Amino acid sequence: MARYTAARHPPPSNLAIPPMDELRALSTFVRAAELGSFNQAALAQGSSPQAVSKTVRQLEQHLGVRLFHRTTRKSALTEEGQRLFEAVRGNLDGLAAALAQARSAVREDEGLIRVSAGGAVGRKVLVPLLAAFCELHPAIEFDLLLEDGMTDSVSERIDVGFRAGSAPTAQVIARRLFTIQQIVCASPAYLAQHGTPKKPADLLQHRCTGYRQPGTGRPFLWEFSVKGETVFETVPAVLCSNDPEAEMQAVIAGLGIGQIDSINAAAPIRAGLLVPLLTNQLSERMGLYLYYAQRAEIPGRLRRFIDFTVERLKDSTDFNVPLAELKTRSKRGT
Repeated sequence: MARYTAARHPPPSNLAIPPMDELRALSTFVRAAELGSFNQAALAQGSSPQAVSKTVRQLEQHLGVRLFHRTTRKSALTEEGQRLFEAVRGNLDGLAAALAQARSAVREDEGLIRVSAGGAVGRKVLVPLLAAFCELHPAIEFDLLLEDGMTDSVSERIDVGFRAGSAPTAQVIARRLFTIQQIVCASPAYLAQHGTPKKPADLLQHRCTGYRQPGTGRPFLWEFSVKGETVFETVPAVLCSNDPEAEMQAVIAGLGIGQIDSINAAAPIRAGLLVPLLTNQLSERMGLYLYYAQRAEIPGRLRRFIDFTVERLKDSTDFNVPLAELKTRSKRGT
């Protein structure tokens, strides 16, 4: 039968502490070593000498070494205890502070939020939103990743993403913020020179622009709402771009008719630079979605930003144009 040496290898016990209690046990050990007394450590921690003794005994059994020589009046570190004390004493305060900071992240109004979005959404929608939010919460910082393709939220450590188009299909919590319209439009100069299409089929007689899908490179089909259903059409393009803002600028310059998303088109339409067309077949299938991973605890800074975003952007008409307004501007422009 094996024999246990009390000074170095206490026998196993059901009192062995679980790993999540190591920090508390080490903190109690360091306090007892510094003060040279379990009684004094108990007073400093607001506990009892019995509780301190039990915690130290659990740590010894967990590590498999004796840490203190005990007498009825005082305690002294063993050789192994002295080595452990010297190793952890300088690091324990910093570790405890780091863990406390992590635990308080749910409440703290500070820290970093990593945000993902497409280029136009980031520049036109999010940058003004982030500026307004940072005025209220200056200790919160942002890392803004703009990509028109799909972003790997896990590898990029994204806290919250914004997607224009259809709702995200991944296992995330998603909120539709506002409708994105696909608006057929042209410059006043183009319409004055080439005339105005009255129905989608008329577009085949006009010069048109297009937008290439990120990743695939294929041109997006134009889409129309016909009797409550979405109909997709192929429209030949004299200019096709992988940047929606570049396509919009080409339309403003009079190069042709384009179907421009309302995030880009709303401001130029209201400024009279673009005239909306075919408003009776306007597609409003798409939306701007906010999404974030499902988790039990959301950091307070992230919750504040999500709530702020929903409050500011939910059903906003800054980046789309109500149908009645579109029809009015269409009549004026043509």
